[in-house]
Amino acid sequence: MDFSSYLKDTLLAFIPIFVAIDVIGVLPIFLSLTEGMDKNQRKGVIRQSVITALAVGIGFLVVGKFIFALLGITVSDFKIAGGILLLVFAIRDLIIGDRITRYPSPTMGVVPIGMPLVVGPAVLTSLLILGDTYHYLPTITSFIVNLGIVWMVFAQAELFIRTLGEGGTKGVAKVASLLLAAIAVMMIRKGLVDLIKEFTR
Repeated sequence: MDFSSYLKDTLLAFIPIFVAIDVIGVLPIFLSLTEGMDKNQRKGVIRQSVITALAVGIGFLVVGKFIFALLGITVSDFKIAGGILLLVFAIRDLIIGDRITRYPSPTMGVVPIGMPLVVGPAVLTSLLILGDTYHYLPTITSFIVNLGIVWMVFAQAELFIRTLGEGGTKGVAKVASLLLAAIAVMMIRKGLVDLIKEFTR
């Protein structure tokens, strides 16, 4: 593969990964989950989430098909499981979020931010398809560049907090939790539809 082909394939792989991650859509949810954290705690969560997303994404790209085949798991199963996980987090925040003190979780960057918010079923499925279409190196490069964008956007979260104020941040957090629940239901719905299509073939 020459350099011009590599750049072209990297750009072509970049766009679907960027759309699948949807960092702007994830940002309000990130703000909700890290509400009340100081600057250093939020930096730790960002670092943890990006490293987790990178490890899961590349690991899945390399061995995803083998694991799915070995365990008898389909992409539809993966969508449903990821959707249920997100729905649990959203319901918890909507129902009891105001009645508990939010302590930073040592694994918050891993679950749910790194996985399945940043790298969910849509991203993992895209990586598998793009790896076959544009080869592994351009796909991995595009994925890393997208995670760099995620890091930069998350790092500016404090600017959004200062702009919105405490009340505005809480309002965005609740709307984000409702949006997260809707995204979760959509993932479950798509997984079920795909599952039904697989059974009716």
